[in-house]
Amino acid sequence: MLDPALAPRAAGPLTGGLADSLFETAARTPTLPMLARRPTPDSPVWQEVTAVEFRDEVVDVAKGLIACGISPGGRVAILARTRYEWTVFSYALWTVGAEVVPIYPTSSRDQVEWILRDAGCVAVVVEDEQSVMTVGSVCASLPSLRHVWQLDAGALDTLVARGEYIPYATVDSMRRIVPPDATAVVAYTSGTSGRALGCALSHRGLASPCDTLIEGWGHTVAPPGEQGAVLAFLPFSHVYGLMIQNLCVRGGLLMAHEPAMNEEALASALRSFRPTYFYAVPSVLEKLYKNFLRTAQKAGRGALFERAADTARDFAAALERRRLGRGSGPGFDLRLQHSLYERTVYRRLRAALGGRVRRATSGGSPLSRELSLFYEGIGVYVHDGYGLTETSGGLTMQPFGREKSGTVGQPLPGMEIRVADDGEILVRGPSLFQGYLGDEEATRDVLRGGWLATGDLGHLDDENYLAITGRKKDVIITSGGKSVAPAALEQRLRMHPLVHQAVVVGDNRPCVGALITLDPAFLTHWRAGLALQGDAPAREAREENALREEVARAVAAANSVVSRSESIRVFRVLPEPFDVANGLLTPSMKLRRDEIVRTYAFEIDAMYEARSHRRPRTVPEEPAGWEDTDNVFLR
Repeated sequence: MLDPALAPRAAGPLTGGLADSLFETAARTPTLPMLARRPTPDSPVWQEVTAVEFRDEVVDVAKGLIACGISPGGRVAILARTRYEWTVFSYALWTVGAEVVPIYPTSSRDQVEWILRDAGCVAVVVEDEQSVMTVGSVCASLPSLRHVWQLDAGALDTLVARGEYIPYATVDSMRRIVPPDATAVVAYTSGTSGRALGCALSHRGLASPCDTLIEGWGHTVAPPGEQGAVLAFLPFSHVYGLMIQNLCVRGGLLMAHEPAMNEEALASALRSFRPTYFYAVPSVLEKLYKNFLRTAQKAGRGALFERAADTARDFAAALERRRLGRGSGPGFDLRLQHSLYERTVYRRLRAALGGRVRRATSGGSPLSRELSLFYEGIGVYVHDGYGLTETSGGLTMQPFGREKSGTVGQPLPGMEIRVADDGEILVRGPSLFQGYLGDEEATRDVLRGGWLATGDLGHLDDENYLAITGRKKDVIITSGGKSVAPAALEQRLRMHPLVHQAVVVGDNRPCVGALITLDPAFLTHWRAGLALQGDAPAREAREENALREEVARAVAAANSVVSRSESIRVFRVLPEPFDVANGLLTPSMKLRRDEIVRTYAFEIDAMYEARSHRRPRTVPEEPAGWEDTDNVFLR
C-alpha cells in the first residue's frame, strides 16, 4: 500500500480569485515561459510568452474591459475555439471579477441565443465573422448584450487602446477584492436531453482540483529539472479543457494552443511543440491507435504492429500486477520481446506525440482497459480521469506508483465518493458547483444532503478504486426485463478499426441491438487491401459480404465482454456518422441518444422486424455467438 507519509494532500485554502496565481508567478519568476504561440497558424516555430508578458497583456485587456463598463459579477460569453486569446480574455475577466460564460464554437443559433439570454450576458467575445452574424441574428432578444468583440478583427488591440487611460492601480485593486467564493464561470451542460443548464462554478471550486493535482502529481508532468509543457486543443468551453488551462497557469506549465481539431493540424502541433504531457478524450486515443495500425498495414507491417501491441498490453499488465503486489512483473522472455519492439516500434509511436510524452490523461468518457494497457506498454501511461461540469472538473486520480488500468483511480484528497444502492455515484467536496443558474428545483434534484448525485453508475473496489460503468439514464431495459448498461459494449465495438461510433439500443425490445457507423479513413484503407477480382457488380457484392463479416467480428468481440443475455443480437451499419451538425452529438461530442433513437426509429424498427421474421426455432432462442446476429446494412 502507499505510504501514508507520502500520500498527496488536499490543496490549501484559496484566499482570492483565479487571476491571483498569474500575478504571483509574474512577481516571483517574471521570465518563466507560460504560453507559447505561433506567428502564423502553420508555423513550426513557437514563440514563448513569459509570465510578466502574459500578466501585462491581461492587465491591458482588463483596463479595456473596465473602460467598456464590465464590472464585478458581469457575465461575458466567449464563443471561440481553443486559442491564445481565449486564455488572455478569461484571465482579464477574472482580474476584474467578471464571470466567464463559455459557449462551444459549434453551437447552433438557438443554443447561442439560449445561453446568452439565460445567463444575461452583457458582452460576448467571438472568433470570426460567421460568429458575429450568428450573434447579430439574435441580438433583438438579448436586451442585456452591449458589446460584441471579434478576435479575428483585432478585439484585443481595440480593448487595449480603449483602456489606455485606466491606471494599473484600478485593475490591481479590483483583482484584490475578488473573493474565492465568487462565481468565476457559468458553464452550460452538454444538454444531451432538454435545455442546457448553467452550472455556476466558483474561483475556489475551479482552483481546488488543480491545486490538489499540482501538489500531489505535479512531478509527473515532466522529467526532473524540466518545465512541463502541455498542448491545449480540446475546447475550453468544456470544463475539462478549462481545467487544463487553469492547471497550467497555476502550476507554471508551458501551454500552447491548437484551435483546429483535425488530425493533420494536431499531428503537426504535437511534432513541433513536443509536449511533455498529453491530455485527450477516448475518441482521440482510439483514433491514434487506429492510425498507428493503418500506417503499419500500408507499410506491409500490420502483423508486426499487432504482435507489438499484444506485447505492449502483456508487458503493461505484468507491470500493473507487480506494482499492486500481485505478481513479480514481466518475465525474461516478455522483457526481451518488449525491448525489441521498443527499438523497432514503440519509440516511433511516441514520436507521433512529439517524442517527449510519458504520461497522459483521458477524460470525458471511460477509456477501455485494453487501450490504457496498450499506451502504458509503449511508454505513455494514460490515466483515465473522472469529473463533471458540476464538480469543476476532476474528482479522482491514480495514486502514483499504484495505478490500476480499467479504473479512474481513487478520490482526490478532500473529495468523498460513495455508491448508492442503485449503483449511482455520489460525491461531495470543495469543488462542487454553486447550483444551476436560475433553477433551484434542478439544483435540489441533484444536491442531496451535501452529496451530488452524478447520474453516473459505477463501483468502488476493496482498495477504493472507482470504475465507471455508464450513465444511469442510458441503461436499457429489454422487454424481458433485462437491464443493460451500453457503455462497455460501445467501448469494445469502437476498438475495432472499422468502427467509428456505436449506439446500443433495445429499450422495450426483445434483445439488445446496435447502430454502427464506420471510420471513413480506415474503410478506404480496408477496401484498398481487398484486391477483389471480377466485374464491378461481383466485386461490390463480395466487398459487402466481407464488410458484413468484419463488422460481425467486431460485434462478436464486443459480446465477449458481457453475458449472453446482454449481447448484441441485431445491428445495422448507418450511412453517415453522428455529428454536431446533424444534431446527434453534443458540442462536447457526447451522443444524443434520445435524438439518435428518434432519428433512426424506422431503421431500428426494421432491424428488429427482420429478426422476428427469421425461421422459428424448436428450442428457446439463445445467442451462441456472433453467428446468430442479424447484420443488416443500410444504403
